[in-house]
Amino acid sequence: MTGAAPTAGAATGAAVGLDWERCEPPLAPVAVVGLGPAVPALAAAARQRMAAGTVLRAAADGDALVVLGDAGDLPWAADVRYLGWDGGVLVPTTARPRPSAALWRDALTGPGTSAPFDHPLLVLLPPNLVLTAELPTRPADPAALAALAARATTAAPAAPAAPAVPHQCPGPETNPVTADGRDGR
Repeated sequence: MTGAAPTAGAATGAAVGLDWERCEPPLAPVAVVGLGPAVPALAAAARQRMAAGTVLRAAADGDALVVLGDAGDLPWAADVRYLGWDGGVLVPTTARPRPSAALWRDALTGPGTSAPFDHPLLVLLPPNLVLTAELPTRPADPAALAALAARATTAAPAAPAAPAVPHQCPGPETNPVTADGRDGR
């Protein structure tokens, strides 16, 4: 991504069967994710929040942007999903994976796996998408967010295609978006 160094290691996809159930009460929002065409608008909204003094962290690749922050500070854009922590994994605030998110975390990052990150950020999304990145610890880079937002005027990215194989979990590598241009670790 523009403005951020590539994350070491490649994320891998896994063939898993994610089932979902309603989460009551909803989880507290701590992040928001935009996929495909929602990325430029979410990047622009995050940049506006940061210009107003809000501290946000972010991880992105070409087709996904995850913005982390306090619930009241998270940006809004059309077609985004708000996420909350469940067992060390970000999931939609109103949905819970079965089996538990903690079991998915252990299966995807535990001993014996080839997880490429020291401090992984895992996002599970219905119906069966797994996003992995290094957990960003530094504030997002407004210039990198501006570059993502500018994509809306140049060429809108295509929405991620539905997996061709049922229960295929693509795992796009994402890069932390940091103010100093380093990899966010």
